[in-house]
Amino acid sequence: MLSSASVASHIQSLRSVLAALSRHVKLRTKLIVPYVLLTLAVAMIGTYVVTRLVTSSYRERFVNQLYEAGRVAADGVVRQEREHLATLRLMAFTEGVADALQAGDAHALESLLLPLAVNNGVELVSAVGVDGLEVLTLARQPGSDQYLASERQPLAHFSSVTQVLQAQADRQGDKFTEIAEAVSAEYLITTAPVRSEAGQLAGVIMIGTSLESLLAELKAQALADVIVLRPSGALIATTLAPPNEGYSVVELAADAAQGVDPAVTRDLRLYGRSFQALYAPLMVRQQPLGVLGVVLPSSFVVATESTSRNLISLIFALMTVAVIVLGYSLARAIARPILRLREVSQAVAAGRLDQQTGLSGSDEIADLAGAFDAMTLRLRERTSEAARLYAESLQRNEALAQMNAQLQATQQQLIHSEKMAAIGQLTAGIAHDVRNPLANIKGLAELLEQEPGLDDALRQSLADIRGNADRANRIFGDLMKFARQSKLELTWADVRTTVETVLRLTSYQVRQARVALKTDMPSGPAMALHDPQAIQQVVVNLVQNAVQAMPDGGTLRVSVGLTSEVVAIAVQDTGVGIPPENLNRVFDPFFTTKPVGEGTGLGLSVSYGIVSHHGGRIQVESVIGQGTTFTVLLPVHPPQTDLGASYV
Repeated sequence: MLSSASVASHIQSLRSVLAALSRHVKLRTKLIVPYVLLTLAVAMIGTYVVTRLVTSSYRERFVNQLYEAGRVAADGVVRQEREHLATLRLMAFTEGVADALQAGDAHALESLLLPLAVNNGVELVSAVGVDGLEVLTLARQPGSDQYLASERQPLAHFSSVTQVLQAQADRQGDKFTEIAEAVSAEYLITTAPVRSEAGQLAGVIMIGTSLESLLAELKAQALADVIVLRPSGALIATTLAPPNEGYSVVELAADAAQGVDPAVTRDLRLYGRSFQALYAPLMVRQQPLGVLGVVLPSSFVVATESTSRNLISLIFALMTVAVIVLGYSLARAIARPILRLREVSQAVAAGRLDQQTGLSGSDEIADLAGAFDAMTLRLRERTSEAARLYAESLQRNEALAQMNAQLQATQQQLIHSEKMAAIGQLTAGIAHDVRNPLANIKGLAELLEQEPGLDDALRQSLADIRGNADRANRIFGDLMKFARQSKLELTWADVRTTVETVLRLTSYQVRQARVALKTDMPSGPAMALHDPQAIQQVVVNLVQNAVQAMPDGGTLRVSVGLTSEVVAIAVQDTGVGIPPENLNRVFDPFFTTKPVGEGTGLGLSVSYGIVSHHGGRIQVESVIGQGTTFTVLLPVHPPQTDLGASYV
């Protein structure tokens, strides 16, 4: 027996073990495990439900197709019987048929009935006298248009013939239909009386369509194999292959044949494959002739269900993996900052007040980390302040001297930093301007290498290369001079020539960017007092900005317009556009929307300065997703300005 003290000791040990386990269960595990279990449960339930829905849909469509095939087959039989009736009326009322039938003149009947049989595609036609003997039978040979004739055979064994000879009638009239064997084949037979002009029965005409051809036509219409059974359930005809090619004779029991349910499908095993059959009474003229069945292979339904199940399972598996990976990432994103907070809090508790969480963001954990960092900062500041006051009380003069020295060093560092920032800004602006001509030099040089021979266009390209090289040297000269400003060299020149020079210089870059260039120039000169070199710099910058705004290609339109007061240069692109809130900032120095390293934000500000010192202005219009248009307006007669004004 264990004592109460031992039991209490074991319970305490168990609690200790559980507490240790709970301490070792990390937050990440607590977050991930329920998430994974819930995801797996949802995935399995979803797979089951969707698979059941898809399977039910396929089976319903298959059964509907089977019902439709049965309806089409039954309608085909009725339609064939109606065609028989139409042909019978034509034959019975043909002049001379009744007289020839009464006279037993087979030759006359053949001359009258054969053309009608051929024209109406009748496979079997028999004329029977009132004594029940065959006067003439015409049977079309299978696979040809030839008919074989026979005479004087007793045909009273056909029930429809007997009914007509006995002057019987049903609810629809004095015509009768049956399925019977004739000329060594099974036929769908329709029989009608032939009467003389006096109204006396002259005989019977019987026409028939072989079940082989009828079922072949029904199969093509119903898109299913067709089976015809006798009322006893014995097989009469079918479009299936012969029984010795993969199945036993399809039969229904005699009692089942009388109670066939057209709403119930039956399973069959044929050729080693699964089929489903639908049986219904074969009704013609409201009389049962037998059983009509349609058969469709059901193996594809099973295969489709299996394929659908596998595909859906794969989709859900991939989605489950994706959700688990996402959940794991979220759990790490949640657990990592919390663990970092724990580490920093432990370090601060140990007296290391220089710790920072380093966490940033807009969520609650980031707010908590910010509050913790602020608390640590205030604690560190108060601790430092206490130490500073204590040291100041001991060595006030020495602390003041150190503070003065530190202040002077800080001031010198700030001055040096400002100088370096100014130098960096100036260098960045100059490098921005140098990049464009150097890019043109490279593009034209590559274009020259691709040409097979030296022609006028190549010579012009070489001249352009020299012009850009001069321009690059001028910019480098400006860089070396640093504080020295460039001056405008205004000349009375054609602005069209200035713009065409720019288009020639940037043509390679435009083609490489898959941009279509369209120009609109005035027919006459557009003269203005301007510095062609400086305006070229402005237009080059606008063209390159437009090309960069169309990363996937587009249309660049460059036009020159002339009024009595200004010459307008418009550069329009079909690019991404500029947000409305940035339109008023595009000319600010160092403002750029390009990725880091692709622009300094000086191009448009330098261009703005150039145009302003010409006495002109730049306008910008933009629609997001449609494009941007920059318009440079140069006065034809600019106001008197300081021609030495700088624009760099």
